Amino acid sequence: MSSLSGITKSLVVIASLFIVLAGIKLANDIVVPFVLAAFIAIICNPLLKFFANYRIPKGLAIVLIIMMVMLMGMSLTGLVGQSLNDFSSQLPQYREALRSKFIWFVDMAAQYNILVDKQQLIALFDPGKMIDVATNMLAGFGGVMANIFLILLTVVFMLFEAPMISTKVHLALDDPDMKMKQIDRFLDSINSYLAIKTLVSLATGVLAAVFLWVLDVDYFVLWGVFAFLLNYIPNIGSIIAAVPPVLLALVTHSPMVSAIVAVGYISINTIMGNIVEPRFMGRGLGLSTLVVFLSLIFWGWLLGTVGMLLSVPLTMVVKIALENSEDGRWLATMLGGEEQHNAR
Repeated sequence: MSSLSGITKSLVVIASLFIVLAGIKLANDIVVPFVLAAFIAIICNPLLKFFANYRIPKGLAIVLIIMMVMLMGMSLTGLVGQSLNDFSSQLPQYREALRSKFIWFVDMAAQYNILVDKQQLIALFDPGKMIDVATNMLAGFGGVMANIFLILLTVVFMLFEAPMISTKVHLALDDPDMKMKQIDRFLDSINSYLAIKTLVSLATGVLAAVFLWVLDVDYFVLWGVFAFLLNYIPNIGSIIAAVPPVLLALVTHSPMVSAIVAVGYISINTIMGNIVEPRFMGRGLGLSTLVVFLSLIFWGWLLGTVGMLLSVPLTMVVKIALENSEDGRWLATMLGGEEQHNAR
């Protein structure tokens, strides 16, 4: 009988989960700006604490933070928007040039008795589509940012509420005496993870943009922003971010410059991902590569472009919550990467 009740409980939980996901999917236009606002608010929270240490009034601190966010956002929107428009207008020429290069590589392979059907291979693998992925993702993210007023307004209210979130969570979980320390660890872990990840991603984007500028690759600011956004997706994100500038360097310069761009991206992501980030974050927050890939698909389906870009931070929130729960710790272990299991 207890086994039957356990199965019934599991089925009810699964059914409830499906209903919640269906609701989120239907309410995408409302949920996505809210998720993005929460993400920005968590990142800005350390700045709020920094201003508080210097006894700057909360209202003034929030105004300063919002002005900084708006200034950065407007600057990037202007630069990236113009670059994206110019790049989109040149896209047909780039696609045709890529096609010509691709056919040349196939002809070179044929000289070494590696025979491939050109048309069939081009139909299966169109290198121009890789650039389309980049432009579509940036365009989708830009579409969400059209709700910038709603997002910033939500960020303001979230920042005002930030100091009281911990107390409210304790009260909601029937812990008015603040004895459940795992709640504070959970909130602190999310704050520190997103803050460190954002700084590392920002450094990655700046390094990538400067590197491409030195090599005179077109639209280096655009690809720097792309590297910044996709650095939130470990392993897979760095590969996707490298493809457009590598292909563009191949078209506008030479195979040698394209190879240098590829090596540069590998070096930047290796240093930032394997040396800098673990030093500040530790290895206990890792996710397995399979989980990263599956989370990219799941959150992308649920929340669109923003879900893809924030797939790993969102999964990390779930993982940290599970780690601080006795019942969910086993699932957090399943989500963990190789480093975490070796540490155990």
